[in-house]
Amino acid sequence: MSKKDFKGGLDSLLGESPTVGRGRPKGATAPARETTKTSQEGTKLSETRATFIVNEDQLEKLKAIAYWDRLMIKDVVAKAFEEYIARYEKKSGEIKTPAK
Repeated sequence: MSKKDFKGGLDSLLGESPTVGRGRPKGATAPARETTKTSQEGTKLSETRATFIVNEDQLEKLKAIAYWDRLMIKDVVAKAFEEYIARYEKKSGEIKTPAK
């Protein structure tokens, strides 16, 4: 029985295989956006990070909703925000944001 030579690695044992691209192609990036705040770093185009103080019982219920609906917590919160804003605007009219 001859001695095996493993100097070429696993690929040399298996033979050549076609190269399959994995992950994001080199040079591909998310749409360009001017990051004006550190809270925007690493987020999608229309997203930013925010910190809120939340009632613990409400948070546990939000987490449970996200779990059972197989959603991310941020998606459950976004839907709750959307529904609240829609109800508010229906009742009070369009929301005008204060000047900065």
